[in-house]
Amino acid sequence: MTSPFDKTPPSQTEAIAFEFDLPHAPAVVWRALTEPELLAEWLLPAVGLDLAPGATFRFEAEPQPGWDGIVSCRVLEVDAPRRLSYAWVVGDMDTVVTFTLTETATGTHLALAHTGFRADQQRNFGGARYGWGMMGGKLVDLLGRIA
Repeated sequence: MTSPFDKTPPSQTEAIAFEFDLPHAPAVVWRALTEPELLAEWLLPAVGLDLAPGATFRFEAEPQPGWDGIVSCRVLEVDAPRRLSYAWVVGDMDTVVTFTLTETATGTHLALAHTGFRADQQRNFGGARYGWGMMGGKLVDLLGRIA
């Protein structure tokens, strides 16, 4: 199983891109991206998750200095088990997270894009890039346990 691969170009400041080649069927990966009990194991606890375009939900974490621990989300696109996209709002940072799953001969290629960072949000960009790398590793570990 491969770890997440950060495909974000060094000069990029508006979008984060990670790719994973996973030895699991798209349906298994989709479960990890959409089932609240599994999301809590690798990303954050999801509250009120409804996979309908326009539906709102949130992720809740322990508050940190400068962050209340809340990520407000709105489902933008659901095409099971191929694509999931939602708005990711923290404070005044309104960005979009998109997961794209492509079936391969050996499992699933998962592309993660986190887009929409403004020029004045470089600290948020750096934190999100670090966070997705860490959480991506947890996702890989989780898939190894549930598959």
